[in-house]
Amino acid sequence: MIPLIYNEWLKMVRKKRIWVITLILLVLIPIFTYAQFRTIQQTVAEMGTSDWRALLQQQIIDQQNRLSSSRLPEEWRDWIKLSIQQQQYYLDHDINPTAPGAPTFVRKFIEESVSLFLPLLVVVLAADIVSSEHTAGTIKSLLTRPVQRWKVLLSKYLALLLSISVLMMITAILSYLISGVIFGYQGWNMPVLTGFQEQNGQLITSFVHLVPQWKYILMAYGLAWFTCVAVGTLSFMVSVLVRGTAASMGVMLAAVISGSLLAQLAPTWSMLKYFAFTHLRLTDYLSGKPILIEGMSLSFSILVLSVWSILAILIAFITFQRRDVLA
Repeated sequence: MIPLIYNEWLKMVRKKRIWVITLILLVLIPIFTYAQFRTIQQTVAEMGTSDWRALLQQQIIDQQNRLSSSRLPEEWRDWIKLSIQQQQYYLDHDINPTAPGAPTFVRKFIEESVSLFLPLLVVVLAADIVSSEHTAGTIKSLLTRPVQRWKVLLSKYLALLLSISVLMMITAILSYLISGVIFGYQGWNMPVLTGFQEQNGQLITSFVHLVPQWKYILMAYGLAWFTCVAVGTLSFMVSVLVRGTAASMGVMLAAVISGSLLAQLAPTWSMLKYFAFTHLRLTDYLSGKPILIEGMSLSFSILVLSVWSILAILIAFITFQRRDVLA
């Protein structure tokens, strides 16, 4: 099995997908870093102070002003109220949630990119892992080897998991190294609050506790890795079902983007909580960000993603075993 996995990993490296994704990160992370730096500078200039307490207080005031709008949907109104309560908690306990530093950027970057940016990169890696064999015409020679089909497919899946892990590692390293040039490399032991919960529109702080930022980042990246594995597994299934690379990638890109849009446009639709792509923001449970869709929790989201992933694996292996791919 190990030689098979190594062979599939070499195939992925030769396709230069990892290098293309690394190049994308090398281009976009500096842009994100500079954009955040400019936003901070502009906010400080408008407020006339760099005191984080004054800046956070102004954010609370701005959100309270938004609540006065009669056109604001009720679900968004509840979300803003919870956000205000959380910001006030930080203020009351004298904890800066956005202290400058590369570790803070790494934390914020993974929290914001887990719902769309990273899943799209995973789709680029995974969407053609099997369908490309049909497109290139190598599927026949691959399956004429004295190796059982399920082993061939399993080696591809394990190579994909390895690629996703490498992607997460590259993202973390580049985020830290590049953002540190502007923000500095300090802040690993800065205290971060976690454990916020919501109940009947009220913020529950009974389970809130402090953790070092390095520990928080490890937890956030663990949840993001699980999200990316789920997206990669679903992409893997589509790659088995659809023989064309372009069609396979198109299906997954549409699914990931539509899941993000549906969560924003129709949060009151109760059936959304059973769709896999509305559960990608697992880090929101860690940071305590309000969840728009009612009835969702960390355990429920992990369960939904796990069920979809297991079904995807079963469908992929059954289809690959039974399909007449040599025809």
